Amino acid sequence: MNKKTQHDPETAKKFFEQAFDLQTAGQIDRAAYFYRRSIEFFPTCKAHTFLGWVYSLKGLYEDAIEECRQAIKLNPRFGNPYNDIGAYLIRLKRINEAVPWLKKALNAPEYENYCYPYHNLGYIYEKKGNWHLALKYYHNAVEENRNYKPARTALDRLLGKLN
Repeated sequence: MNKKTQHDPETAKKFFEQAFDLQTAGQIDRAAYFYRRSIEFFPTCKAHTFLGWVYSLKGLYEDAIEECRQAIKLNPRFGNPYNDIGAYLIRLKRINEAVPWLKKALNAPEYENYCYPYHNLGYIYEKKGNWHLALKYYHNAVEENRNYKPARTALDRLLGKLN
């Protein structure tokens, strides 16, 4: 970041909340602007991760990965950016590179959505033809969050192939 951080956590929080509301409303470009403003006032791992998410929605996966790397520098215990890097690498069809990032997400102590890296790893191993391992990860994803439909769908689909 070229601009000097202004060290104002309260203003940063307001910009972050505004950005999230805009993102939720589908105003991606405006959301990106306010995430960047939040980072300018007080960089947080969450703001960098969410800015990366916005970039990914625009197809800017390399920029998204860089934001996640910045997030990890600020808080290596936060799981979201590890999973997000893995997910972006999957989108870039670099699945072998994604695996270690997804495994780091599974080992992150500050993470509430382990179902995502489990599902992403299941997808990778299914693509590689390792259906046994894919089933394991899909099953783990469902165990982590029974309401996460993509994991349930993937598990049921793969079980159907095997029967």
